[in-house]
Amino acid sequence: MLEFLQNGLTGASFWQIVVYTLIMTHITIVGVTVFLHRGMAHRALDIGPALSHFFRFWMWLTTGQNTKAWAAIHRKHHAKCETIDDPHSPVAMGLKKVFWEGAELYRKEAKNQETLDKYGHGCPDDWIEKNIYTPYSAHGVALMLIIDVLLFGTAGISVWGIQMLWIPVLAAGVINGVGHYWGYRNFDCVDASRNIFPLGILIGGEELHNNHHTFGTSAKLSSKWYEFDIGWMYIRIFEMLGLAKVRKVAPEARMSRTAKPQVDMASVNAVISNRYDVLARYARTMKDAYRSEMDRLGAELKSVEEKALARLSKKTLVVHESKLTEGELSKLKALCAKSEAMRSLVEMREELRQVWERSNLSKEQMLEHLQKWCERAEASGNRWLQDMSLRVRSYA
Repeated sequence: MLEFLQNGLTGASFWQIVVYTLIMTHITIVGVTVFLHRGMAHRALDIGPALSHFFRFWMWLTTGQNTKAWAAIHRKHHAKCETIDDPHSPVAMGLKKVFWEGAELYRKEAKNQETLDKYGHGCPDDWIEKNIYTPYSAHGVALMLIIDVLLFGTAGISVWGIQMLWIPVLAAGVINGVGHYWGYRNFDCVDASRNIFPLGILIGGEELHNNHHTFGTSAKLSSKWYEFDIGWMYIRIFEMLGLAKVRKVAPEARMSRTAKPQVDMASVNAVISNRYDVLARYARTMKDAYRSEMDRLGAELKSVEEKALARLSKKTLVVHESKLTEGELSKLKALCAKSEAMRSLVEMREELRQVWERSNLSKEQMLEHLQKWCERAEASGNRWLQDMSLRVRSYA
């Protein structure tokens, strides 16, 4: 009996137990990102019945999470992002609370029947869901504890503890907390989401959180050439095996070899579809123009306040003015007062946004607005605006 408690049925070594734990937790992460997140919550891919039932069983066994509740809470997060109605926003609640109490926030929202009814549509509702997975959610994790103890003896308790903490810490804490607080942004989407790290391996690709919030229904989370989404790798493998089918991925900007002499309705549609690429390109243009203007104005910046303009943060230059603090906005206005080129870029950027942000415009009005924008940009004498107009006329 003592030998069993020490070694379990396997008699595995320390490193064998470590490998087992990493494999088990990784399968759980794959289940969360591929099945719960991209498959159920966003319908970015269709998952075949065999693979779907495996993931449902695995989630019940290793997390005790209910598919409908998870999908509903996540959909509400996107619908109410960064507001007081967001179930887990560090912007509204603070990073500390979301990071340390992320799992508790999930459990609290899962009891909100209004959330489940409004956002939980399209999730599994068969006999096994109604009679086993939902009413006996705690039994799955209890069974996992028994399995771990049988395999590894008392060390199995530690293995089980790590399995139980894996999702609350990495998914509920890191992604929902840090993913809206720290990291880099490829796209200036409306919320505070950020890419934590370009290599999405540890959390199944969920590290690329800004990319996901920008293109919520995309099955692929990586966007730049240097980003890797291991969840997408698994999806492609499942698709090749006939176990899943991708429904949607983020649009990739296509450029014509030569720019059109004048924008047309196809240009409007292309710009709207690729608006985040347009803004990302505009952001790079703003940074290039800023460096050039600081070199030109160097000798003219004499006061302490003026010299501070040469140290503006990237955020001040590239995000929407509504997201800037009063201090950042004040510095941006001071920069525009000093540089006509930067003032024009800031003003014209906001005018360009109106092509897709003013929902009351007809397609014909959007076309007229974009045509006038390009005409003004090209007549401005501002080489950065002229380059942006050329790019806008090149979208296919």
